[in-house]
Amino acid sequence: MSAANPARHVLTDWRPEDPEFWTSTGRSIASRNLWISVPNLLLAFAIWMVWSMVVAKLKLIGFAFTTDQLFWLTALPALSGATLRIFYSFLVPILGGRLWTTVSTLSLLVPAIGIGVAVQQPDTPYWVFVALALACGLGGGNFASSMSNISFFYPKAEKGNALALNAGFGNLGVSVMQFLVPVVIVAGAFAPVVGAPQVALDGEFRSELWLQNAGFVWIPFIIAAAVAAWVGMNDIASAKASFASQAVVFKRKHNWIMCYLYLGTFGSFIGFSAAFPLLMNTLFPEVNSLQYAFLGPLVGAAARALTGWVSDKFGGEHVTHWVFLAMAAGVGAVLYSIGAWGAEPSFTLFFASFIWLFAWTGIGNASTFQMIPAIMRSDMPRLMPQADGATRLKASDMESAAIVGFSSAIGAYGGFVIPKLFGESLKATGGPETALLIFMAFYLSCVAVNWAFYGRKTSMLHGPQQPSILGAAQ
Repeated sequence: MSAANPARHVLTDWRPEDPEFWTSTGRSIASRNLWISVPNLLLAFAIWMVWSMVVAKLKLIGFAFTTDQLFWLTALPALSGATLRIFYSFLVPILGGRLWTTVSTLSLLVPAIGIGVAVQQPDTPYWVFVALALACGLGGGNFASSMSNISFFYPKAEKGNALALNAGFGNLGVSVMQFLVPVVIVAGAFAPVVGAPQVALDGEFRSELWLQNAGFVWIPFIIAAAVAAWVGMNDIASAKASFASQAVVFKRKHNWIMCYLYLGTFGSFIGFSAAFPLLMNTLFPEVNSLQYAFLGPLVGAAARALTGWVSDKFGGEHVTHWVFLAMAAGVGAVLYSIGAWGAEPSFTLFFASFIWLFAWTGIGNASTFQMIPAIMRSDMPRLMPQADGATRLKASDMESAAIVGFSSAIGAYGGFVIPKLFGESLKATGGPETALLIFMAFYLSCVAVNWAFYGRKTSMLHGPQQPSILGAAQ
Protein backbone atom coordinates (compact mmCIF):
# COMPACT_ATOMS: atom_id res chain seq x y z
CA MET A 1 0.00 0.00 0.00
CA SER A 2 1.66 3.19 -1.17
CA ALA A 3 1.70 6.22 1.07
CA ALA A 4 2.13 8.37 -2.03
CA ASN A 5 -1.40 7.62 -3.21
CA PRO A 6 -3.93 8.62 -0.53
CA ALA A 7 -6.82 7.06 -2.49
CA ARG A 8 -5.33 3.62 -1.87
CA HIS A 9 -5.83 4.18 1.84
CA VAL A 10 -9.59 4.75 1.42
CA LEU A 11 -11.82 1.72 2.05
CA THR A 12 -14.70 2.01 -0.38
CA ASP A 13 -16.20 -1.37 0.52
CA TRP A 14 -16.48 -1.78 4.28
CA ARG A 15 -19.02 -4.28 5.71
CA PRO A 16 -17.91 -5.33 9.21
CA GLU A 17 -21.37 -6.78 10.01
CA ASP A 18 -21.03 -9.23 7.10
CA PRO A 19 -19.46 -12.36 8.72
CA GLU A 20 -17.78 -13.53 5.53
CA PHE A 21 -16.30 -10.11 4.77
CA TRP A 22 -15.20 -9.65 8.38
CA THR A 23 -13.43 -13.01 8.52
CA SER A 24 -11.73 -12.81 5.15
CA THR A 25 -10.83 -9.12 4.97
CA GLY A 26 -12.23 -6.85 7.63
CA ARG A 27 -10.66 -8.18 10.80
CA SER A 28 -7.04 -7.84 9.67
CA ILE A 29 -7.56 -4.28 8.40
CA ALA A 30 -9.40 -3.24 11.57
CA SER A 31 -6.69 -4.79 13.76
CA ARG A 32 -3.94 -2.94 11.91
CA ASN A 33 -5.73 0.39 12.37
CA LEU A 34 -6.39 -0.35 16.04
CA TRP A 35 -2.78 -1.22 16.88
CA ILE A 36 -1.47 1.85 15.08
CA SER A 37 -4.02 3.98 16.90
CA VAL A 38 -2.96 2.72 20.34
CA PRO A 39 0.57 4.24 20.53
CA ASN A 40 -0.70 7.49 19.03
CA LEU A 41 -3.31 7.72 21.78
CA LEU A 42 -0.83 6.67 24.48
CA LEU A 43 1.45 9.57 23.50
CA ALA A 44 -1.53 11.93 23.54
CA PHE A 45 -2.33 11.01 27.14
CA ALA A 46 1.32 11.34 28.13
CA ILE A 47 1.54 14.87 26.72
CA TRP A 48 -1.84 15.81 28.22
CA MET A 49 -0.74 14.92 31.73
CA VAL A 50 3.00 15.73 31.55
CA TRP A 51 2.42 19.34 32.51
CA SER A 52 1.44 18.34 36.06
CA MET A 53 4.90 16.80 36.54
CA VAL A 54 6.66 19.86 35.08
CA VAL A 55 4.70 22.35 37.20
CA ALA A 56 5.66 20.49 40.38
CA LYS A 57 9.34 21.28 39.69
CA LEU A 58 9.15 24.91 38.51
CA LYS A 59 9.68 26.47 41.93
CA LEU A 60 12.64 24.22 42.60
CA ILE A 61 14.51 25.56 39.57
CA GLY A 62 13.82 29.22 40.34
CA PHE A 63 10.49 30.22 38.82
CA ALA A 64 8.77 32.54 41.32
CA PHE A 65 5.15 31.66 40.62
CA THR A 66 2.52 31.75 43.37
CA THR A 67 0.68 28.65 44.53
CA ASP A 68 -2.48 29.91 42.85
CA GLN A 69 -0.61 30.42 39.56
CA LEU A 70 0.79 26.89 39.75
CA PHE A 71 -2.69 25.50 40.44
CA TRP A 72 -4.04 27.13 37.30
CA LEU A 73 -1.12 25.80 35.26
CA THR A 74 -2.01 22.31 36.50
CA ALA A 75 -5.72 22.73 35.79
CA LEU A 76 -5.58 24.31 32.33
CA PRO A 77 -4.63 21.17 30.35
CA ALA A 78 -7.76 19.43 31.64
CA LEU A 79 -9.95 22.38 30.67
CA SER A 80 -8.48 22.81 27.20
CA GLY A 81 -8.34 19.05 26.55
CA ALA A 82 -11.99 18.57 27.47
CA THR A 83 -13.06 21.53 25.34
CA LEU A 84 -11.01 20.41 22.34
CA ARG A 85 -12.66 17.00 22.55
CA ILE A 86 -15.99 18.62 21.71
CA PHE A 87 -14.58 19.70 18.34
CA TYR A 88 -12.35 16.68 17.77
CA SER A 89 -15.29 14.30 18.18
CA PHE A 90 -16.75 15.47 14.84
CA LEU A 91 -13.54 15.69 12.77
CA VAL A 92 -12.95 12.06 11.73
CA PRO A 93 -16.04 11.82 9.48
CA ILE A 94 -15.13 15.21 7.98
CA LEU A 95 -11.37 14.79 7.41
CA GLY A 96 -10.84 11.03 7.66
CA GLY A 97 -9.26 9.02 10.47
CA ARG A 98 -5.88 8.54 8.79
CA LEU A 99 -5.26 12.23 8.08
CA TRP A 100 -6.57 13.44 11.41
CA THR A 101 -4.63 10.86 13.45
CA THR A 102 -1.44 11.97 11.70
CA VAL A 103 -2.10 15.70 12.10
CA SER A 104 -3.32 15.50 15.69
CA THR A 105 -0.31 13.40 16.74
CA LEU A 106 2.13 15.81 15.09
CA SER A 107 0.42 18.67 16.96
CA LEU A 108 1.80 17.14 20.17
CA LEU A 109 5.22 18.43 19.10
CA VAL A 110 4.08 21.96 19.98
CA PRO A 111 3.86 21.40 23.76
CA ALA A 112 6.72 18.85 23.76
CA ILE A 113 9.17 21.29 22.15
CA GLY A 114 7.70 24.31 23.93
CA ILE A 115 8.17 22.78 27.38
CA GLY A 116 11.76 21.84 26.59
CA VAL A 117 12.60 25.38 25.51
CA ALA A 118 10.64 27.34 28.13
CA VAL A 119 11.97 25.62 31.25
CA GLN A 120 15.56 26.41 30.21
CA GLN A 121 14.90 30.16 30.20
CA PRO A 122 14.59 31.56 33.78
CA ASP A 123 12.99 34.74 32.45
CA THR A 124 10.19 32.95 30.58
CA PRO A 125 7.02 34.94 31.38
CA TYR A 126 3.99 33.38 33.00
CA TRP A 127 1.79 33.81 29.92
CA VAL A 128 4.09 31.47 27.98
CA PHE A 129 3.54 28.76 30.57
CA VAL A 130 -0.22 29.40 30.38
CA ALA A 131 -0.04 28.93 26.60
CA LEU A 132 1.95 25.71 26.99
CA ALA A 133 -0.49 24.40 29.59
CA LEU A 134 -3.35 25.03 27.17
CA ALA A 135 -1.34 23.40 24.36
CA CYS A 136 -0.96 20.23 26.43
CA GLY A 137 -4.73 19.94 26.04
CA LEU A 138 -4.08 18.95 22.42
CA GLY A 139 -3.28 15.51 23.83
CA GLY A 140 -6.57 15.40 25.69
CA GLY A 141 -8.51 16.29 22.56
CA ASN A 142 -7.05 13.37 20.61
CA PHE A 143 -9.03 10.80 22.60
CA ALA A 144 -12.38 11.85 21.13
CA SER A 145 -11.25 11.57 17.52
CA SER A 146 -9.33 8.34 18.15
CA MET A 147 -12.33 6.59 19.70
CA SER A 148 -14.67 7.91 17.03
CA ASN A 149 -12.34 6.59 14.34
CA ILE A 150 -11.91 3.08 15.77
CA SER A 151 -15.67 2.72 16.33
CA PHE A 152 -16.22 2.68 12.56
CA PHE A 153 -13.95 -0.33 11.98
CA TYR A 154 -15.59 -2.98 14.17
CA PRO A 155 -18.90 -4.88 14.15
CA LYS A 156 -21.28 -4.43 17.05
CA ALA A 157 -20.29 -7.76 18.64
CA GLU A 158 -16.64 -6.67 18.94
CA LYS A 159 -16.96 -2.89 19.18
CA GLY A 160 -16.92 -2.74 22.97
CA ASN A 161 -13.70 -4.72 23.26
CA ALA A 162 -12.00 -2.77 20.46
CA LEU A 163 -12.85 0.57 22.05
CA ALA A 164 -11.72 -0.75 25.42
CA LEU A 165 -8.35 -1.81 24.00
CA ASN A 166 -7.80 1.50 22.24
CA ALA A 167 -8.79 3.55 25.26
CA GLY A 168 -7.25 1.31 27.88
CA PHE A 169 -3.79 1.14 26.33
CA GLY A 170 -4.12 4.83 25.46
CA ASN A 171 -4.86 5.64 29.09
CA LEU A 172 -1.61 3.89 29.96
CA GLY A 173 0.09 7.04 28.70
CA VAL A 174 -0.60 8.62 32.10
CA SER A 175 1.26 5.87 33.94
CA VAL A 176 4.06 5.70 31.37
CA MET A 177 4.56 9.44 31.74
CA GLN A 178 4.43 9.37 35.56
CA PHE A 179 7.01 6.58 35.56
CA LEU A 180 9.31 7.89 32.81
CA VAL A 181 9.50 11.63 33.49
CA PRO A 182 11.01 11.37 37.01
CA VAL A 183 13.73 9.20 35.47
CA VAL A 184 14.64 11.33 32.45
CA ILE A 185 14.69 14.67 34.29
CA VAL A 186 17.46 13.47 36.59
CA ALA A 187 19.48 11.92 33.75
CA GLY A 188 21.48 13.98 31.29
CA ALA A 189 21.11 11.51 28.45
CA PHE A 190 19.97 14.23 26.03
CA ALA A 191 22.17 16.98 27.49
CA PRO A 192 24.53 17.30 24.50
CA VAL A 193 21.51 18.12 22.33
CA VAL A 194 19.09 20.05 24.52
CA GLY A 195 21.21 22.09 26.88
CA ALA A 196 22.56 22.38 30.38
CA PRO A 197 20.85 21.19 33.55
CA GLN A 198 19.01 23.47 35.95
CA VAL A 199 20.03 23.75 39.58
CA ALA A 200 17.21 22.59 41.86
CA LEU A 201 17.08 23.79 45.46
CA ASP A 202 14.85 21.85 47.85
CA GLY A 203 15.53 23.43 51.23
CA GLU A 204 19.26 22.94 51.73
CA PHE A 205 19.41 20.06 49.26
CA ARG A 206 20.98 20.99 45.93
CA SER A 207 20.71 18.84 42.80
CA GLU A 208 20.68 19.05 39.01
CA LEU A 209 17.61 18.55 36.85
CA TRP A 210 17.19 18.33 33.09
CA LEU A 211 13.53 19.40 33.24
CA GLN A 212 13.55 19.97 29.47
CA ASN A 213 13.72 16.20 29.06
CA ALA A 214 10.10 16.00 30.27
CA GLY A 215 9.16 17.50 26.91
CA PHE A 216 11.96 16.46 24.60
CA VAL A 217 11.85 12.76 25.45
CA TRP A 218 8.56 12.37 23.54
CA ILE A 219 9.67 13.95 20.25
CA PRO A 220 11.08 10.86 18.44
CA PHE A 221 8.10 8.75 19.53
CA ILE A 222 5.61 11.35 18.32
CA ILE A 223 7.25 11.51 14.90
CA ALA A 224 7.42 7.71 14.60
CA ALA A 225 3.77 7.27 15.60
CA ALA A 226 2.59 9.95 13.16
CA VAL A 227 4.53 8.33 10.30
CA ALA A 228 3.01 4.94 11.17
CA ALA A 229 -0.49 6.47 11.10
CA TRP A 230 0.08 8.07 7.70
CA VAL A 231 1.58 4.94 6.16
CA GLY A 232 -0.55 2.24 7.77
CA MET A 233 -4.02 3.56 8.61
CA ASN A 234 -7.15 3.78 6.47
CA ASP A 235 -10.12 6.04 5.88
CA ILE A 236 -13.59 4.55 5.47
CA ALA A 237 -15.51 6.14 2.60
CA SER A 238 -18.92 5.35 4.11
CA ALA A 239 -17.92 7.10 7.35
CA LYS A 240 -17.74 10.50 5.69
CA ALA A 241 -20.21 13.05 7.06
CA SER A 242 -20.56 16.78 7.56
CA PHE A 243 -20.73 18.46 10.93
CA ALA A 244 -24.40 19.30 10.30
CA SER A 245 -25.31 15.64 9.81
CA GLN A 246 -23.49 14.65 13.01
CA ALA A 247 -24.90 17.53 15.05
CA VAL A 248 -28.22 15.69 15.27
CA VAL A 249 -26.79 13.93 18.35
CA PHE A 250 -27.34 17.12 20.35
CA LYS A 251 -31.06 16.40 20.02
CA ARG A 252 -30.71 12.82 21.27
CA LYS A 253 -31.50 12.44 24.95
CA HIS A 254 -29.29 9.36 25.13
CA ASN A 255 -26.29 11.49 24.20
CA TRP A 256 -26.77 13.57 27.34
CA ILE A 257 -27.52 10.57 29.55
CA MET A 258 -24.33 8.84 28.44
CA CYS A 259 -22.39 12.08 29.02
CA TYR A 260 -23.62 11.97 32.62
CA LEU A 261 -22.60 8.35 33.11
CA TYR A 262 -19.22 8.80 31.42
CA LEU A 263 -18.50 11.79 33.63
CA GLY A 264 -18.80 9.30 36.49
CA THR A 265 -16.38 6.79 34.96
CA PHE A 266 -13.75 8.57 32.86
CA GLY A 267 -14.21 11.84 34.75
CA SER A 268 -13.31 9.94 37.91
CA PHE A 269 -10.34 8.22 36.25
CA ILE A 270 -8.72 11.40 34.96
CA GLY A 271 -9.72 13.46 38.02
CA PHE A 272 -8.33 10.94 40.48
CA SER A 273 -5.19 10.62 38.33
CA ALA A 274 -4.60 14.35 38.74
CA ALA A 275 -5.53 14.54 42.43
CA PHE A 276 -4.17 11.26 43.81
CA PRO A 277 -0.50 12.28 44.34
CA LEU A 278 -1.36 15.61 45.95
CA LEU A 279 -4.05 14.05 48.14
CA MET A 280 -1.65 11.35 49.34
CA ASN A 281 1.00 13.95 50.06
CA THR A 282 -1.45 16.15 51.96
CA LEU A 283 -3.07 13.46 54.10
CA PHE A 284 -0.03 11.23 54.60
CA PRO A 285 3.02 13.53 54.33
CA GLU A 286 5.31 10.87 55.78
CA VAL A 287 4.82 8.76 52.64
CA ASN A 288 6.77 9.37 49.42
CA SER A 289 3.66 9.56 47.24
CA LEU A 290 5.41 10.02 43.88
CA GLN A 291 6.79 6.49 43.93
CA TYR A 292 3.24 5.11 44.16
CA ALA A 293 1.27 7.64 42.10
CA PHE A 294 1.59 5.87 38.75
CA LEU A 295 -0.02 2.67 40.05
CA GLY A 296 -3.53 4.12 40.20
CA PRO A 297 -3.74 5.18 36.53
CA LEU A 298 -1.95 1.96 35.57
CA VAL A 299 -4.63 -0.17 37.22
CA GLY A 300 -7.43 1.93 35.72
CA ALA A 301 -5.99 1.73 32.21
CA ALA A 302 -5.35 -2.00 32.45
CA ALA A 303 -8.87 -2.62 33.74
CA ARG A 304 -10.31 -0.74 30.79
CA ALA A 305 -8.19 -2.59 28.25
CA LEU A 306 -8.78 -6.05 29.69
CA THR A 307 -12.49 -5.99 30.54
CA GLY A 308 -14.18 -4.77 27.35
CA TRP A 309 -15.16 -8.35 26.52
CA VAL A 310 -17.15 -8.58 29.75
CA SER A 311 -19.52 -5.87 28.56
CA ASP A 312 -19.74 -7.42 25.09
CA LYS A 313 -20.76 -10.71 26.72
CA PHE A 314 -23.05 -9.58 29.56
CA GLY A 315 -24.21 -6.16 28.38
CA GLY A 316 -22.65 -2.83 29.26
CA GLU A 317 -25.75 -1.66 31.13
CA HIS A 318 -25.45 -4.55 33.62
CA VAL A 319 -21.72 -4.01 34.15
CA THR A 320 -22.25 -0.25 34.58
CA HIS A 321 -24.79 -0.90 37.35
CA TRP A 322 -22.23 -2.78 39.42
CA VAL A 323 -19.47 -0.32 38.55
CA PHE A 324 -21.21 2.60 40.23
CA LEU A 325 -22.23 0.54 43.26
CA ALA A 326 -18.60 -0.56 43.65
CA MET A 327 -17.36 3.02 43.28
CA ALA A 328 -19.76 4.27 45.95
CA ALA A 329 -18.48 1.51 48.24
CA GLY A 330 -14.89 2.51 47.39
CA VAL A 331 -15.54 6.11 48.40
CA GLY A 332 -16.93 4.81 51.68
CA ALA A 333 -13.70 2.89 52.23
CA VAL A 334 -11.63 6.02 51.49
CA LEU A 335 -13.66 7.95 54.06
CA TYR A 336 -13.04 5.23 56.65
CA SER A 337 -9.32 5.19 55.84
CA ILE A 338 -8.90 8.91 56.62
CA GLY A 339 -10.58 8.71 60.00
CA ALA A 340 -14.28 9.11 59.26
CA TRP A 341 -16.68 7.45 61.67
CA GLY A 342 -14.02 7.35 64.39
CA ALA A 343 -11.56 5.09 62.58
CA GLU A 344 -7.79 5.42 62.83
CA PRO A 345 -6.27 6.86 59.63
CA SER A 346 -4.61 4.13 57.58
CA PHE A 347 -2.46 4.76 54.51
CA THR A 348 -2.66 1.09 53.53
CA LEU A 349 -6.46 1.17 53.43
CA PHE A 350 -6.44 4.60 51.76
CA PHE A 351 -4.15 3.39 48.98
CA ALA A 352 -6.03 0.11 48.52
CA SER A 353 -9.36 1.95 48.37
CA PHE A 354 -8.11 4.26 45.64
CA ILE A 355 -6.70 1.33 43.66
CA TRP A 356 -10.18 -0.23 43.93
CA LEU A 357 -11.69 3.01 42.62
CA PHE A 358 -9.22 3.22 39.73
CA ALA A 359 -9.97 -0.38 38.74
CA TRP A 360 -13.72 0.22 38.62
CA THR A 361 -13.35 3.46 36.68
CA GLY A 362 -11.52 1.44 34.02
CA ILE A 363 -14.23 -1.24 33.92
CA GLY A 364 -16.87 1.49 33.74
CA ASN A 365 -15.08 3.34 30.96
CA ALA A 366 -15.29 0.17 28.87
CA SER A 367 -18.89 -0.66 29.79
CA THR A 368 -20.33 2.80 29.09
CA PHE A 369 -18.71 2.96 25.66
CA GLN A 370 -20.03 -0.53 24.87
CA MET A 371 -23.53 0.73 25.66
CA ILE A 372 -23.55 3.61 23.16
CA PRO A 373 -23.73 1.65 19.88
CA ALA A 374 -26.21 -0.80 21.42
CA ILE A 375 -28.46 2.05 22.53
CA MET A 376 -28.41 3.82 19.17
CA ARG A 377 -29.08 0.63 17.23
CA SER A 378 -32.00 -0.14 19.50
CA ASP A 379 -33.40 3.37 19.09
CA MET A 380 -32.89 3.79 15.35
CA PRO A 381 -36.08 1.98 14.21
CA ARG A 382 -38.08 4.49 16.26
CA LEU A 383 -36.06 7.46 15.01
CA MET A 384 -36.11 6.37 11.34
CA PRO A 385 -39.24 4.20 10.93
CA GLN A 386 -39.40 4.62 7.14
CA ALA A 387 -35.72 3.96 6.44
CA ASP A 388 -34.33 0.68 5.17
CA GLY A 389 -31.92 -1.44 7.19
CA ALA A 390 -28.73 -0.19 5.54
CA THR A 391 -29.69 3.45 6.09
CA ARG A 392 -30.51 2.79 9.73
CA LEU A 393 -27.22 0.98 10.26
CA LYS A 394 -25.16 3.78 8.73
CA ALA A 395 -27.01 6.43 10.74
CA SER A 396 -26.60 4.38 13.92
CA ASP A 397 -22.86 4.00 13.44
CA MET A 398 -22.46 7.69 12.60
CA GLU A 399 -24.41 8.88 15.62
CA SER A 400 -22.70 6.36 17.91
CA ALA A 401 -19.28 7.63 16.87
CA ALA A 402 -20.34 11.23 17.47
CA ILE A 403 -21.77 10.38 20.90
CA VAL A 404 -18.61 8.43 21.84
CA GLY A 405 -16.53 11.49 21.02
CA PHE A 406 -18.82 14.07 22.60
CA SER A 407 -19.37 12.10 25.83
CA SER A 408 -15.59 11.72 26.11
CA ALA A 409 -15.36 15.51 26.02
CA ILE A 410 -17.85 16.00 28.83
CA GLY A 411 -16.24 13.22 30.86
CA ALA A 412 -12.83 14.87 30.57
CA TYR A 413 -14.03 17.86 32.58
CA GLY A 414 -13.72 15.57 35.59
CA GLY A 415 -9.99 16.20 35.30
CA PHE A 416 -10.66 19.73 36.49
CA VAL A 417 -13.73 19.26 38.69
CA ILE A 418 -12.39 16.53 40.98
CA PRO A 419 -9.09 18.22 41.97
CA LYS A 420 -11.00 21.48 42.38
CA LEU A 421 -13.56 19.87 44.71
CA PHE A 422 -10.80 18.26 46.77
CA GLY A 423 -9.05 21.64 47.00
CA GLU A 424 -12.21 23.49 48.05
CA SER A 425 -13.08 20.82 50.61
CA LEU A 426 -9.59 20.98 52.14
CA LYS A 427 -9.71 24.77 52.22
CA ALA A 428 -13.18 24.94 53.79
CA THR A 429 -13.03 22.07 56.28
CA GLY A 430 -9.39 20.98 56.50
CA GLY A 431 -10.18 17.57 55.00
CA PRO A 432 -11.51 15.93 51.82
CA GLU A 433 -14.63 14.44 53.44
CA THR A 434 -17.10 16.88 51.85
CA ALA A 435 -15.76 16.19 48.36
CA LEU A 436 -15.87 12.44 48.94
CA LEU A 437 -19.50 12.58 50.10
CA ILE A 438 -20.39 14.52 46.95
CA PHE A 439 -18.71 11.82 44.86
CA MET A 440 -20.60 9.07 46.67
CA ALA A 441 -23.95 10.80 46.10
CA PHE A 442 -23.10 11.28 42.43
CA TYR A 443 -22.19 7.61 41.93
CA LEU A 444 -25.46 6.52 43.53
CA SER A 445 -27.34 8.89 41.22
CA CYS A 446 -25.56 7.19 38.29
CA VAL A 447 -26.85 3.83 39.54
CA ALA A 448 -30.39 5.22 39.45
CA VAL A 449 -30.03 6.85 36.03
CA ASN A 450 -28.50 3.76 34.43
CA TRP A 451 -31.22 1.52 35.91
CA ALA A 452 -34.06 3.83 34.90
CA PHE A 453 -33.02 4.14 31.26
CA TYR A 454 -31.06 0.98 30.45
CA GLY A 455 -30.78 -1.59 33.25
CA ARG A 456 -34.38 -2.39 34.17
CA LYS A 457 -36.20 -5.24 32.42
CA THR A 458 -38.64 -2.90 30.67
CA SER A 459 -35.96 -0.51 29.37
CA MET A 460 -35.30 0.08 25.67
CA LEU A 461 -32.51 -2.52 25.80
CA HIS A 462 -34.62 -5.23 27.48
CA GLY A 463 -38.31 -4.51 26.92
CA PRO A 464 -40.46 -5.39 23.91
CA GLN A 465 -38.09 -5.02 21.00
CA GLN A 466 -38.66 -2.61 18.18
CA PRO A 467 -38.06 -3.78 14.59
CA SER A 468 -34.49 -4.82 13.94
CA ILE A 469 -32.24 -2.07 12.71
CA LEU A 470 -31.32 -4.34 9.79
CA GLY A 471 -34.90 -5.23 8.96
CA ALA A 472 -36.97 -3.56 6.32
CA ALA A 473 -39.09 -0.60 7.37
CA GLN A 474 -42.56 -1.63 8.47
